[in-house]
Amino acid sequence: MITIVDEALEHFSAREALLDLGFGEDRHLKTCERLRAGRIPVFAYVALDEAGKLAGTVRLWSVQDEGGQSSLLLGPLAVASEFRGRGVGDRLMRHALNQASTHGHGSVILVGDPAYYERFGFSSGKLERVILPGPFEQHRFLFLDLRPGHIRGLQGALVAAGTVDVKQSLGPEKSFPFVAKTT
Repeated sequence: MITIVDEALEHFSAREALLDLGFGEDRHLKTCERLRAGRIPVFAYVALDEAGKLAGTVRLWSVQDEGGQSSLLLGPLAVASEFRGRGVGDRLMRHALNQASTHGHGSVILVGDPAYYERFGFSSGKLERVILPGPFEQHRFLFLDLRPGHIRGLQGALVAAGTVDVKQSLGPEKSFPFVAKTT
């Protein structure tokens, strides 16, 4: 049985190892990482099996455009290889999107595989006026309106928003993966 819980400090090492396996140790060089670096996620969830082993992880981060319009940036979503094909990623996504909607957020954006994310309602297009801080493939730049039409207001260069992780300067082992549930 898989349980989804808020990410906590005891999940940090397993989460980092999972992300290194899934995305490579150079994952910190990706464009979306520039929007996550030094920030605390708005939402951070992990999936655990009955023994407490990390099965998957997902985070949502606050970003905003040049005019101050905000959205959530989803990522990374990762599932441990031994749990793939068992609906863990699906459950994590649906939980994260439900929480984002429940807390009044207007939209979610991500850079990812359209074939995977379309089943959750994500689509491409309507983001032609939005720029990420680095290279990315436009056809993988996806959005989901949680409030109809919210994404149409987003334009220009996206920047990191939300709570700064002041503990990050102490090193990742001292940085608590706190979840700032703000609306």
